[in-house]
Amino acid sequence: MSHTSFPDAVREHADLARGALLVGLVGTGIGPSLSPALHEGEARRLGVRYRYRRIDLADWGLAPEAVGDVLAITRDAGYRGLNITHPCKQAVLPHLDELSADAEALGAVNTVVFEGGRAVGHNTDWSGFTRGLAVGLPGAALGSVVLLGAGGAGAAVAYGLLTAGAGTVHVADLDGDRSAALVESLRTGFGAGRAVAVHGDDGLAAAIGSADGLVHATPTGMAEHPGLPLPADLLRRDLWVAEVVYRPLDTELVTTARARGCRVLDGGRMFAYQAAQGFRLFTGEEPDVDRMLSHFDHLVRTSGEGTSDVG
Repeated sequence: MSHTSFPDAVREHADLARGALLVGLVGTGIGPSLSPALHEGEARRLGVRYRYRRIDLADWGLAPEAVGDVLAITRDAGYRGLNITHPCKQAVLPHLDELSADAEALGAVNTVVFEGGRAVGHNTDWSGFTRGLAVGLPGAALGSVVLLGAGGAGAAVAYGLLTAGAGTVHVADLDGDRSAALVESLRTGFGAGRAVAVHGDDGLAAAIGSADGLVHATPTGMAEHPGLPLPADLLRRDLWVAEVVYRPLDTELVTTARARGCRVLDGGRMFAYQAAQGFRLFTGEEPDVDRMLSHFDHLVRTSGEGTSDVG
């Protein structure tokens, strides 16, 4: 890392991108992210001058709570907006001037647009997930779904599932307070009985035993966090399984669930669909979603499966 200060580095990049629409991705461990290539590729095809920069908090020794300073510095430097990823999707909330209805309802933001000096938070994760589920697992039963993870990605998935008509979402998280908070928020928005907290290993096993589907929304499966998020013997053949991690696409959960005969959705479609919606918010242009999905598939094949992002 150079001795250039973070604010100076941001301003320098803005100077180099002068005349182009400048956006960025903020998170930790995002070096291998495919977002820059995906966004810039679609911009080239639409004739939009567009630059997308990674802002990895780890490179600057910054904690997730520094996301507020990042917003202020990038806004002052002339950025159009930012994508927000793990672990900042909830930490960013106190630093925004306004939230879209969806972002406010689910308490997590993955896209910030600077409009008239104001920072407006949006969430495209939930709709990206629901579209990916509908296209990638058509006809998947939604009577009862187990959700692993109650963080920013988990909140978006839960909101998407219930918006899509899921009967009950059973939320499991190692942090019991976090899962309880998400369940309470979902009950407020969707009604009693639509969300239930899962407690302990026995509770998880019971919930999965009677569920139609399982969605995984934690960092487990990334290169930095290898492994399965639950015992393999809970993955029965008639259970569909959806993953939120998209790099690697073939997480241990994805490969194990396939081997056990489950219908499986990897994290790629959610990522591509939410990226298309973010691009629309940043540019006002209508992206070709199928083209972006095809480009994503190409990027995955040619860039390797080193490390990763969640949702």
